Amino acid sequence: MSSKEKIIQLVDAKKDFFAKVSDDVWATPELGFLEFESAKTLMNALEQQGFTVEKGLAGIETAFKGTWGSGKPVISFLGEFDALPLVSQQASCNVKMPVEEGGNGHGCGHCNLGAGSMAAATALKEYMQENNLPGTVVYFGCPAEESGCGKTFMAREGVFDDVDIALTWHPGSTNSVWGISSLANIIVEFYFKGVTSHAAASPHLGRSALDAAELMNVGVNFLREHVIPEARIHYAFRDVGGGAPNVVQDSAMVLYFIRAPKTEQVMEIYPRVVKCAEGAAHMTETELTVEIKTALSDYIPNDVVSQAMSDSMLELGPIEFSDEAKAFAKEMYKSLSEADIKSGIGSLKSYMPADVAVKRVEEAIIPDVFPYKRLPIHMPGSTDVGDVSYVVPTAQLSAATAIIGTPGHSWQQTAQSKSILAHEGLTYAAKVMALTGVKFVENPDLVVKAREELNGVTGGVYNCPIPKHVLPKP
Repeated sequence: MSSKEKIIQLVDAKKDFFAKVSDDVWATPELGFLEFESAKTLMNALEQQGFTVEKGLAGIETAFKGTWGSGKPVISFLGEFDALPLVSQQASCNVKMPVEEGGNGHGCGHCNLGAGSMAAATALKEYMQENNLPGTVVYFGCPAEESGCGKTFMAREGVFDDVDIALTWHPGSTNSVWGISSLANIIVEFYFKGVTSHAAASPHLGRSALDAAELMNVGVNFLREHVIPEARIHYAFRDVGGGAPNVVQDSAMVLYFIRAPKTEQVMEIYPRVVKCAEGAAHMTETELTVEIKTALSDYIPNDVVSQAMSDSMLELGPIEFSDEAKAFAKEMYKSLSEADIKSGIGSLKSYMPADVAVKRVEEAIIPDVFPYKRLPIHMPGSTDVGDVSYVVPTAQLSAATAIIGTPGHSWQQTAQSKSILAHEGLTYAAKVMALTGVKFVENPDLVVKAREELNGVTGGVYNCPIPKHVLPKP
C-alpha cells in the first residue's frame, strides 16, 4: 500500500470522529482568549488520540499542544478555534436565522480548521507508528487568531523554536496552497481624557476627548496620502464619551489597525499615526494614552514546504464531494447576492479563463486542485501564521468547505461551517497535510532544504512585533 493510500485509509477511518469534534467546537463559539470550552473539546480529543497534552502555553490559558513521539524531525500542525462576534447562525441553513441574535458564530470556519489539523496530526502519528519511523508530531492549539494574535505571543515566548516544519490550512472555497504573503498588522488603542462641562452654559470650561479623537482621525486621513499605497489604516470608535450632547465628553477611545506588506513598514507608519494623536491632544488640551494591544507579522510562504504540500494535493486529486454535499451547495448558492457571485467569479479568474469561471461558479462548489504558484503579491488580510513562518518553515493550504462566492466573516460561512460540505472539506485538508508530513519524515533532506530557504529570507532572525511588556488580553 502506498503512503497516499495509507493516509487516505487512516484519515477516513476517523473522519466521523473529527467531524464531531468540529461540530462540538462550532456549538460553543467563543471569542479570542476566551475559548475555554472549545479548547477543552480539542484537548480531550488529543488525549483520546494518544497525544500528551500540555496547556497554558506562553502564559495563555487557552493555548496548548499535544505531542507524540520523540526526536527529529518535529512536524507540527497548527489548529485554530476562535469564533467571531455578530455572525450567529443556524447550521446548514440558507436563510439568515441566528442561533442567538447578535451572538458569536464560526464565520471563518475555525472549528473546521482546528479539527482538520488534528485529524492530520493523528493520521501522521499512526502512519509513523505502523512504519516505525522516528520523529515527533505536535499539534498546536492556537487561540485568538481573529483579533488577539495568539500565535505571535506564542512565537515571542519561543513555543515554536524546536519545530522543524509547520503545516496548516484554512477553510475556503478553492483547493490550493498559499503562494502569496499577507499584511503585517499592529493593533493600537488611543485613549483621550478630557473635562466635562455643560455644553451650552459653560463649554469654555470643557475639554472634549471626542473632539480629540475626531481630530486624530482627520489627521490620519490626510496621512494616508503620504504612506505607501499598499498600507491600510482602519479605525473604529470604542468610546465616544456617552450619549448626552449637552455634556462635553471627557473620554473617547479609538481602535486602530495599521497594516502594510512588511512588519518593518508597519513600524515606520505607526509612530506617524501616534504623532497625529499627539497633535490632536495638544489642540484639545486633553490627555493621551497609547496602548498597543497586539501585532502580527507578514506571512512568508516556504517554497520547499509549499511545493511538497501542493504535490500531495495533486497526488490526492480533486475532492470527491458526495451527492449530499452537492445538493447542499446548490441550496446555499441561493443565499448569495449578485455581488457575492461576481466575487466568486473574480477569485476563480486567478485559475481559469473568465468565461470558464462564470460557468464554474454556477456549480457552487469547486472540487478542482490548483497547482502551487508563488506570486509577488499579498492578500488584503492578515494572519498570525505569519509569525510562525518567520520561525519555522511553513505552508498553508485552502480547502473547499464552502461554496464559491461565500463572503468571509458572514452568516453564510457560519451556516456552512457545520455542514456535510465542511466535513468533507476538512477531511480532504487533513489528508493533504498528513501526506505532506510523511514526505518530510521520510526525506530528512527536505527538512534541511526548507530551513535553508527560511534562513536565506530572514537571516535566521525573528523580531516579534509585540513589545515584551504587552500581555495577551481578550
